[in-house]
Amino acid sequence: MTATTSTTEPTTESPADERFVEHPLAPGRIAIHDPAIVEDNGTYYVFGTHRRCARSTDLVHWERFENNLTRDPASLLGGIWEAWPKQPENPALEGNTWAPDVIWNDVMRKWCMYLSVNGHEFRSVIVLLTADRLDGDWTYVGPVVYSGFNVDNVGRTDVPRVLGDEAAHGDLSRYASLKDTRINAIDAAPIRCDHGELWMSFGSWFGGIWMFKLDPKTGLRDYSVRYPLVHDSADPYYGVKVAGGYWNSGEGSYFVHRNGWWYLFMAYGWLGRTGGYQIRLFRSRNLVGPYVDQNGNPAIPNGEIPDNQTKDTGIRLTSSVKWSGGPADDDTVEVSQGHNSVLTRGSDGRLFLTYHTRFIDRGDEDYETHVRELLPTADGWLTAAPYEYRGAAAVPPTAANTSDPTVGDDDDGFDDYIVAPSSAPNLAARLCHCVRPVHESDLAHPSLVSGDYEFVRHDPHAYFNGTRNADGTWHGVNLPETITLQPDGRVTSGGVVDFFDTPDANLPRSTDGPVSRGSWRMLGATPAGVHCCDSDMAITIDGMTYTGVFAVLPRETDGRATLTFSAIGGNQAIWGARIEG
Repeated sequence: MTATTSTTEPTTESPADERFVEHPLAPGRIAIHDPAIVEDNGTYYVFGTHRRCARSTDLVHWERFENNLTRDPASLLGGIWEAWPKQPENPALEGNTWAPDVIWNDVMRKWCMYLSVNGHEFRSVIVLLTADRLDGDWTYVGPVVYSGFNVDNVGRTDVPRVLGDEAAHGDLSRYASLKDTRINAIDAAPIRCDHGELWMSFGSWFGGIWMFKLDPKTGLRDYSVRYPLVHDSADPYYGVKVAGGYWNSGEGSYFVHRNGWWYLFMAYGWLGRTGGYQIRLFRSRNLVGPYVDQNGNPAIPNGEIPDNQTKDTGIRLTSSVKWSGGPADDDTVEVSQGHNSVLTRGSDGRLFLTYHTRFIDRGDEDYETHVRELLPTADGWLTAAPYEYRGAAAVPPTAANTSDPTVGDDDDGFDDYIVAPSSAPNLAARLCHCVRPVHESDLAHPSLVSGDYEFVRHDPHAYFNGTRNADGTWHGVNLPETITLQPDGRVTSGGVVDFFDTPDANLPRSTDGPVSRGSWRMLGATPAGVHCCDSDMAITIDGMTYTGVFAVLPRETDGRATLTFSAIGGNQAIWGARIEG
């Protein structure tokens, strides 16, 4: 299957109201909210809220396309819309089709789309649609899970079929509690586990994220599976609880399996431009959990955590950053990033984080869909590449690409592809980023990756809220400082300083040079610089140790190949980019 690259701005869709107007976009850009990414035969597809969809052959240049769901949603969803979500408070179907996700069902031999049809007061339903082609038309199959029911209308759902004997499972009062199981049936994420079973996670703020098994023969709920009623763990209707609850923010769950770990991505905060939307990361050895962050905090809280988007639970994977490599201007600085999905690319197994973002100096509903590569770390986490993906995958540093910052740069300021060495012995080596050059002398000796770096921390405690600090900078926008990775393994910053270490004698003295902030090393390297992996690294700065990856990437501002690092430690993500010239 192939797709044609778009070189023109997308046409503006006829929206249900002004909230859905698509703002002018640069060529190849798309604006799809809550993007779900999937691949078929080398073509990539993104599906999102309000039935928007696009395709690409390179993950950079996208074009919008249509199907019967985008053209005439009522022909597919009119029946279920009238039967459940439609109410006087939300009379229009077009603005209430939210956050689909798509998976290939091997048993049905169909693409399965799980789409939320949203209603007032959380009276929503996730439905299943199927198609033979990702760029083809869809067929309505049926409802998968309901929310917003009560004793008066529960008979219009499948809840009685699932719960069976009411005495065995309790009454419906728990489904009226926004801190318990009164969830909103949105943000479906179908998952295929190691054994081929199909599961689906869903949920939102309030009651948390839940999942249950699907029947692979139908794509619908597996009604043969029963779940116990255990507070904060399981519910007979909603299945197994994996995250959230107690009215803490948390939605848009997505699951990725890699290197023996299941990774849970979810969005904290609110999706508005100043709402602090952000991606937080947890992991577990098992699909159904328990999920914890790097510090051992559980994804399921044990109570209310006001403003949990400013707290320390979950690794905040990205944040608002303004630095020289890009984004460098207020109209390109990402804010309110969230509701991600992750592509495992078929050609090489690389992971790509796909999400929507808004911007500092653009309208509240002026957003775009962006892609970043995810890089596995030596201690089993995933870290996001410092620059947006523009066609060049991350490659390890070598003697060639660390000594000449123009390697791969054709001076067009865009799409400077850097290819991995052809000597990569096998796919497994590429997956762990241990791509080795032909000769040991081609390896990037630690002295070659030393130098001055712009250094950024992804502060989990602050987000862009539209206000400025006392010094005029934007609140919640992280700015770089300069640090130096010294060839001898020290991390320093600044210049010579005077200080008193013998106050009684009142004898000041000067440092010999920049003050030491910590240390860094290439993991597995000997003092002679011989090492077993060309990208794994660790850095200790200000008392915290981070494990991460060196990678050569093109900068967003000018496409110049730049040595970067991305690392995670103590539940915090950091980025670095070497300053050249």
